Amino acid sequence: MKMYAITGACGSGKSTMRDALAGLLDETRYACIDTDELGLNWWDYAGTEREPEYKSDCLKEAVRRAAGRDLVFSSCLNPQDYIAGMKIPEEIDATFFIVLNPSDDTIWERLRARPAERLFTSDDIIRPHVEYNAWFRRNRGKFQLHIDNSDMPEAETARMIEEFIKRVEK
Repeated sequence: MKMYAITGACGSGKSTMRDALAGLLDETRYACIDTDELGLNWWDYAGTEREPEYKSDCLKEAVRRAAGRDLVFSSCLNPQDYIAGMKIPEEIDATFFIVLNPSDDTIWERLRARPAERLFTSDDIIRPHVEYNAWFRRNRGKFQLHIDNSDMPEAETARMIEEFIKRVEK
């Protein structure tokens, strides 16, 4: 199984791409899954001895749901954590990181626009996500695909990812 990890800061468009790609890619070959839909709650792990297991458990559940199909996984997954700190299921033979990395101003705008129940209620809460976004920009040359989707229409971003996946599959 190949895993295409669509990653980036909160507000970068990962869930939007999951939805768009689910309509573009052959569902018999690809499972488009978002961390948010797995039913695992970060707050059940936070502050417990199980906290380091959250990301590994999410990945394990995504692989289970993929049921042998290649996994297009939308997550805030940090490549450093993936390689150094996670239990990678043996079903995953190859991993390709696709980074969505809009401008910092775009992240500020998108997170401020979220409903209050999403908990992005102050600049102090948003700032670490903007800093994470800047980390991806500083490291852009280290990923298989890096997309600045600040002003890019959703359909164009999804087509870029779809084309990348098709190139890998050849």
